[in-house]
Amino acid sequence: MLDHLTVVEPGMQSTVQDLGRFGLQRYGISAAGPIDPLSMRIANALVGNALDEAVVELTLSGGSYRVEAEHCRLAVAGADMPLTIDGARAESYRAHDLPRGSVVSIGFARKSMRAYLAVAGGFTIEPVLGSRSTHLRSHLGGLDGRALKAGDALPLRRPGIAGRPLTLREQNRPVFTGPVRVLLGPQDEAFTPAGIETFLSSVYTVTSKTDRMGCQLDGPPIEHRNGFNIISDGIVNGSIQVPGSGTPIVLLADRQSTGGYPKIATVVSADLARIGQARIGEPIRFEAVSEEEAARSAVAWNEVLERTIAMIEPVGLAELSTETLMSLNLIGGVVSAQAPSSDEGSSTEAPT
Repeated sequence: MLDHLTVVEPGMQSTVQDLGRFGLQRYGISAAGPIDPLSMRIANALVGNALDEAVVELTLSGGSYRVEAEHCRLAVAGADMPLTIDGARAESYRAHDLPRGSVVSIGFARKSMRAYLAVAGGFTIEPVLGSRSTHLRSHLGGLDGRALKAGDALPLRRPGIAGRPLTLREQNRPVFTGPVRVLLGPQDEAFTPAGIETFLSSVYTVTSKTDRMGCQLDGPPIEHRNGFNIISDGIVNGSIQVPGSGTPIVLLADRQSTGGYPKIATVVSADLARIGQARIGEPIRFEAVSEEEAARSAVAWNEVLERTIAMIEPVGLAELSTETLMSLNLIGGVVSAQAPSSDEGSSTEAPT
């Protein structure tokens, strides 16, 4: 068999995703793609790929994967999921060079919701309608249009791996906090002024009815003006529908192409990952911004991406974590740099 990663255990929901398929919503075909495109791009950069290369998106837990190739450079970025290689703790946001037989295990997320596993060279998966992204409800893309399962083989390209592995220091990694910025509309007139005030002043929580299609929220109901049905029209990533229950649904990557509930607002593109990485029970607040502010946020998002990618650097002593340093036997033979006084005697403690 060709070089591949064997899926030993797939995690809660793991799918192959690239940046998605575009220009097909007029035919009823969803774009799919990553819920958190920033973390996806970082994972690719860590292994030297083009930023749009297909990766495995991991939801809540990552599973285990065995290397069936002479060598494989691999990295995980995004949600804080504990990573081990052959049972030994390893770092995320860092590329690892692995020989045949290595087993990578990715545990349950301690923070955020989704992480991305990238391999140097990417996966040799045939595009469907111009993309390798998996759309689960349509059974398109990825591996047979479904989530990964135990025993699956993810075929690998065989790139030349040059140079030292790369890492992104913890202080340079993206953090998703703060209110979610939105543009009101396109059907904000379908809601009363009190309803819009409720939407913008309330705290909503992420419910368990959340998946790649949408983030369903719970909280104070939003008042419609004249019913909750409209003639179905187009849906974009970040559209916020309000059905008859009055509680908002933020539509995400696997959204339907059209919908018949009024849309009170749309999440600005820069904050889509903030919603997509929110965990069940996490509080969400919305903040209305102008078109000009939304445009500036998109420019700023691209600048953050460029700066973050530029801060990726070769692994070296400076990138050793405190946890790693404490696990090493660095104290042997170390003495104080200060000469002891006559009544102190010698010391074996390193200076602070």
